[in-house]
Amino acid sequence: MDLSNHTRVNEFIITGFPNLQNIGVPLFVLVSIMYTLSLIGNVVIIFITRYEASLHTPMYFFLGNFSFLEMCFTSVTVPTMLVDLMREKNIVSFNNCLAQIYFFHGLGGVECLLLAAMAYDRYVAIRSPLRYNTIMSSTVYIQLAAWCWIIGLVLPLIPVILISQLNYCGSNVVDHFFCDILPLLRLVCNRTQLNEMLSFFICSFILVGSFTITIVSYVAIIITVLGIPSSAGRKKAFSTFASHLTVVGIFYGTMMFIYVRPTRNLAFNMDQLVAVFYCLVTPVLNPIIYSLRNNEVKTALKKVLFAKR
Repeated sequence: MDLSNHTRVNEFIITGFPNLQNIGVPLFVLVSIMYTLSLIGNVVIIFITRYEASLHTPMYFFLGNFSFLEMCFTSVTVPTMLVDLMREKNIVSFNNCLAQIYFFHGLGGVECLLLAAMAYDRYVAIRSPLRYNTIMSSTVYIQLAAWCWIIGLVLPLIPVILISQLNYCGSNVVDHFFCDILPLLRLVCNRTQLNEMLSFFICSFILVGSFTITIVSYVAIIITVLGIPSSAGRKKAFSTFASHLTVVGIFYGTMMFIYVRPTRNLAFNMDQLVAVFYCLVTPVLNPIIYSLRNNEVKTALKKVLFAKR
């Protein structure tokens, strides 16, 4: 290969949404509102789970972690999306681009693992209610959450370090609305099969592994709930996790569509559409589905708001 074609890239141009420039301002307002609602919803959840004593349980400890994670996760990509909507091109430095890739995949991995931990917590609570406090002691659930963060943030270091050593063939235009592994690999001169397969296996390990734990936990929960003799009891039990399962399915489905796929043959516009969904739409829904529709959280919120009245 002609080494003269290799270029040391110092910055990338994020194309964003070139076909939507005519409606950039309305979309900017819409995305800003959705982003703000997501932040407010998650801040409320963190505040309530932190200061309301009745919510000091493993379930709400995980939920507080999850809400903090969602704030960080959306803040990695949505500000870049907002800039893309208002500019024809968004210039990002090489190091900032790599940092965005790392935090996007690291926090995404933590989210997968926390979803699995939350599913396991519900499994223990429903299958072994009498032993729940013993099994999910404070030491256990704190360590479980800590390992979710450690594993999720360590594994993406490997592909990011490898990508930082690659050569680029002149073009520095990233066909996406933020820096991500696959669009960056399209600009590389080197053979990228190793990087693609490594990213594929790491994403598969986190996504498929956590998804398996989540599904197995909920299958066991459903079997237990079906054994409840009262139809009212079954309906009430199902209502507590049906919405959760919906969001879990959407999250894992979209992530697997993009990252647990060893080929790059599908139209990338479809990848962008799916990425917008899990970067923006799902984080807005999560505070509503996971807790704001939860009677315990609503009761605690009313207690805090009207405590002095």
